[in-house]
Amino acid sequence: MENRPQWGTRAGFILAAVGSAVGLGNIWRFPATAYENGGGAFFLPYLFALLTAGIPLLIMEFTIGHKYRGSAPTSYGRLGQGKSWIGWWQVTIAFVISTYYAVIIAWAMSYSVFSFSLAWGDDPEGFLYGEHLKLAETPGDFGSLVPGVLIPLIIVWVVTLGVLFAGVKKGIEIANKIFIPTLVVIFTIICIRALTLDGALLGLEAFFKPDWSKILDGSVWVAAYGQIFFSLSIAFVIMVTYSSYLPKKSDITNNAFITGFGNSAFEVLAGIGVFSVLGFMAKQQGVPVEEVVSAGVGLAFVVFPQIINEFPAFNELFGFLFFGSLILAGLTSLISIVETFVAGVQEKFGISRTKSIIFGGGLSAILSLIFATQGGLYFLDSVDYFINTFGVTLAGFVSVLAVAWFAKELKNLQAHANGLSDIQLGAWWRICLGVITPVVLGYMMFDNLRTNLTSEYGEYPREFLFNWGWTIAFGALFVGILFSMKRSKTDVVSSTSTGKGVS
Repeated sequence: MENRPQWGTRAGFILAAVGSAVGLGNIWRFPATAYENGGGAFFLPYLFALLTAGIPLLIMEFTIGHKYRGSAPTSYGRLGQGKSWIGWWQVTIAFVISTYYAVIIAWAMSYSVFSFSLAWGDDPEGFLYGEHLKLAETPGDFGSLVPGVLIPLIIVWVVTLGVLFAGVKKGIEIANKIFIPTLVVIFTIICIRALTLDGALLGLEAFFKPDWSKILDGSVWVAAYGQIFFSLSIAFVIMVTYSSYLPKKSDITNNAFITGFGNSAFEVLAGIGVFSVLGFMAKQQGVPVEEVVSAGVGLAFVVFPQIINEFPAFNELFGFLFFGSLILAGLTSLISIVETFVAGVQEKFGISRTKSIIFGGGLSAILSLIFATQGGLYFLDSVDYFINTFGVTLAGFVSVLAVAWFAKELKNLQAHANGLSDIQLGAWWRICLGVITPVVLGYMMFDNLRTNLTSEYGEYPREFLFNWGWTIAFGALFVGILFSMKRSKTDVVSSTSTGKGVS
């Protein structure tokens, strides 16, 4: 317990937490989500969701990790008897996400090189699916490994595992102290350049102009909670793991507020940059902004290359900076995701950190090769959708219920956080986690189930979705329960000597 790694500085922890939260979704998901849900009006439900779910959940996970001083499975096990399976379930979800998240970073790495010669040509969509990914014709077909994805994927894993081998203080902390400020500087440069483009104001007007008619639409509020939930890395148990490395005297609540608002600030910055260039594209093509709005892979690897082609100057530099920002945002998140299962495996089997990285990180790297094949994009799309919809959301729902309703630990966690923090938690915090968050997440799960049981995602064949969607999402739950059934030395120690009094 006393030999547990620790962050060198408070700033190091905050940068690592923000680095985990700031990922690809901030750049390619938030701007489109805000635009589609009322533009400027969306910021009201977004802020409400941040204050009633995002930050309260961050405080909960920070406090669990800090109070019980262990990996996610260990901390949940010490929280209450028979609850370590929740931690293992979330760790398994993180493992699955790491296998394909690394591949998206590899794409960005390739495109940062392509930017120097604008290699995607006049047809970025054809280039992406044809020449770059060599996409198979039928979902479910593996085909062969794609060298243009495999080579940068190897580099991604070398960097990620290299940082983890260096440890918490000398690896993760130093990497985030370099990556996060660099990311902010790069994206600020992107925004400044984007704001000078002809048509930028059209894009910003589309992004910020409020459509108050949507404010009473329940789906808009659900979208706000969904964005907050996914963008803050909640229910990946990253924050539980990271906070377990904090010194005993740490301002938990303040750290959560800084992390939450830091993540949101970057999302707004991303929205400004993205919609400025979308406005430019709309002006160039003589079409309304809504006709060029996109999200996800399409925005990053099809729409942005099209925009870069039309830049009046410095096309190559802008492309390199944009894809460089994706690489940095992705790496900080991937490092944190892998750390969750590295810590869990290390404590469960009582092995060294080095062996845990080799086994856990090595297995994830090997399985990521599936997504580097010609059929990789199909597999990635299905796994990503189902592991987020029926993995992350469901696990978050269960963990909140377990802590607030069944273990009834909110008052104890509140007392622990208040004993260390300048900002004191009151009844609002318990109401948010005991009522508001479970209701919202419960509705999200109901709506997700209803949607996916009545229609097929992405028009994929039903058999493909079963094998590469439903099976993997609920398989993560099964694996989590399976891991929790084997009692480890850590479990024994926690039940005989530390128990619920760990602090």
